[in-house]
Amino acid sequence: MSAHYLTEKFDIHGGGMDLIFPHHENEIAQSCAACPDSKISYWMHNGFVTANDEKMSKSIGNFFTIREVTKLYHPLALRHFLMGTHYRSPVNYSIAQIEISSEAIFYIYQTLEDCAGVISQFKEEIEASTKKFPVTADAKTCITNLKAHFKERLSDDLHTPTILNASLQDALRLFNKILSNLKKKLQKPQKFSNVQSLIDLEKEVKIVLDVLGLLSDSTYTEVLNQLKEKALKRANLTEEDILKRIEERSSARKNKDFSLSDQIRKDLTFKGIALMDVGEDTIWRPCVPVEPAVSTNGQLSGPPDGQQQELPKSADTVKS
Repeated sequence: MSAHYLTEKFDIHGGGMDLIFPHHENEIAQSCAACPDSKISYWMHNGFVTANDEKMSKSIGNFFTIREVTKLYHPLALRHFLMGTHYRSPVNYSIAQIEISSEAIFYIYQTLEDCAGVISQFKEEIEASTKKFPVTADAKTCITNLKAHFKERLSDDLHTPTILNASLQDALRLFNKILSNLKKKLQKPQKFSNVQSLIDLEKEVKIVLDVLGLLSDSTYTEVLNQLKEKALKRANLTEEDILKRIEERSSARKNKDFSLSDQIRKDLTFKGIALMDVGEDTIWRPCVPVEPAVSTNGQLSGPPDGQQQELPKSADTVKS
C-alpha cells in the first residue's frame, strides 16, 4: 500500500523510539523482500512526551491533545515549546514551560513589529535615494553568523534548540540595539545604515522562522493580538477588566497610594499579565505568571512596582 501511494523510496520514515525494534527492523526486512528497490533516506525516531515528568496516560488523567492545548495557548507557542527540545529527546510538557515559549513568541513578534514600524518610516526614502547605504558592522556579522549557524544546526540532526536559544536570540538582541540607536540624533548616513540593517536582518530572521514553521501568515500585529487574547482567556479576564485595573492603578499613583498601585500590578502579574509604564501611559502584555511568594510576615509578595520586564520600545518613538 505504501509503495502504491508513495513509491518504493521514502525520503523520511518516522515513529517513536519504541518502534525501532522490533517494528521498524521487521518493516525493513519485509520491505526489502517485497520491494528490492525500496529505500528510506532518513529514519527519524522521536522521544516520548511526558507531562510534569510523568508518562502521559489517559488512565491517570494527564493526557493532553493539541486541540486542548491550543484552546489556551497559541499554536506557535506550542510549536516553539516542542522545538525547544531535540526531537530524539524526551519532551516534558508543563504549563511553566509552555508559558515560557508563549512569552518567547510574543517577544519575537513584538520585536518584528517594532522593526517593521521603523522600516516603514524610512524605507521609501531609502529606496528613492541614489546612494546605497551599507549595513552596520554588527549587522553584517550577525547576518553572516545567523545564516551559518542555522545551516550548521539543521545539518546536525535538526538541532532546533540551539537555533532558538543562540543565533536567533542574538539577532533579536541586535534588532533592539539598532532600534535604541535610532532614537538618538544620528547623521543621515548613519541613520539609513541602521535602517538598512533592520531591513536585511528582518529578511534573514523571517527565513529562519519560516523554515521552523514559526512565521505566521497573519501580520505581526494580528499574532500579538492573538497571543493577548489567549493570555486573557488563561487569566479569566477581559480587556475591559485590565483597562479598569490600569485606571485604578493610575489613580492610586496620583494619590500616592503606592501600596495599592503595587498590589494591582502584582495581582495581574500573578495571572500572567504585565503592566508596562511607557511615558505617561500604561500598556499591558502577556507574561509568565509569577507565583505569589509568602514573606516572613505571612503576606503575599512579588517584585516591587516598577520592576517589570522591559518591553521592546515602540517604533513610534524613533526620531525621524
